[in-house]
Amino acid sequence: MKKNLLKKKPYFEKSKKDSKNYSTKKISKSAKIDIIDSSSNLSLGKPTNYQFSSPNIDLLQNIDNPHIDVDYVIRFTCPEFTSLCPITSQPDFAHLIIEYVADKKLIESKSLKLYLFSFRNHGAFHEDCTIRIAKDLIKLCKPKWLRLTGYWFPRGGIPIDIFFQSGLPPKNIFLSDNSSYNYKAR
Repeated sequence: MKKNLLKKKPYFEKSKKDSKNYSTKKISKSAKIDIIDSSSNLSLGKPTNYQFSSPNIDLLQNIDNPHIDVDYVIRFTCPEFTSLCPITSQPDFAHLIIEYVADKKLIESKSLKLYLFSFRNHGAFHEDCTIRIAKDLIKLCKPKWLRLTGYWFPRGGIPIDIFFQSGLPPKNIFLSDNSSYNYKAR
């Protein structure tokens, strides 16, 4: 009789008995550390519901900034952003770079991923997608500063780059140079 190889394996913790022999001690699933309170409305640790039909700002969530006493840059990079051309319904691809200096709230990263995925079957021009994302993020967390750079892959042989910035960045923060991104034709 063959063992079922697809059967879920229990969580194990290895503890060293001595230098030659090892024993395993089973850990219950309830022993895992739960960082997010189960009553939280965050989507962390909950089943993921992907919505590809149209962008939905309600997918975005924020969390408290634990370091409101200092300014620091947070950077998200989405190298495989997709949407649809509103004219041809062909897929458009972009490399998005989102940088911001938080005030009281941070953008929760899983919700950002789900929000960006929601553009997958949405028909809109590059400029509209890029600026809409920036405006939605500003509405969500009211950052001190936000910059969104959209490097769109060529359509009709011409790459389109869109830059949005909410104002001057705060002083004494480190900003990387986005111009280092280079589109390479395949």
